[in-house]
Amino acid sequence: MAVRNDLPREMCMCYRIHMLNHRLQLLLDEDRYQRLTEEAKRRDTSVAAVIRDAIDHALPESKAERRRRAIDAILAADPMPVPDDPDDLKREIDEMYGAGIDDV
Repeated sequence: MAVRNDLPREMCMCYRIHMLNHRLQLLLDEDRYQRLTEEAKRRDTSVAAVIRDAIDHALPESKAERRRRAIDAILAADPMPVPDDPDDLKREIDEMYGAGIDDV
C-alpha cells in the first residue's frame, strides 16, 4: 500500500508537536511490523509517523478540516514584507515566477 507523503515538512513538524495528544497501543504481526520499519527507514522518519500517514491516506480529512489546517498554517507563518503599491507586488510576483500573469 502506497502512503501519501506530500505535506510540507514544516506542516508535518507542527502536526507532530502540537496536535498529538492520544496514545494508542497497536499489536502487529512480524510482516506488517517489518514493512513499517522498512518504510520508516526509507523515509528517514519514525514508525509512528508512517502509521499516521497511512491513517491520513486511508481516512482523509474533510474539506472543512483541510481548510482549517490551511488557515492555521497561514496564521502561524512568519510575517513577511509586502510592497504597499499593488503594481510593485505584481512585478515582484512576476519576477518570482518568471512570467507575467497575463502570459498564463
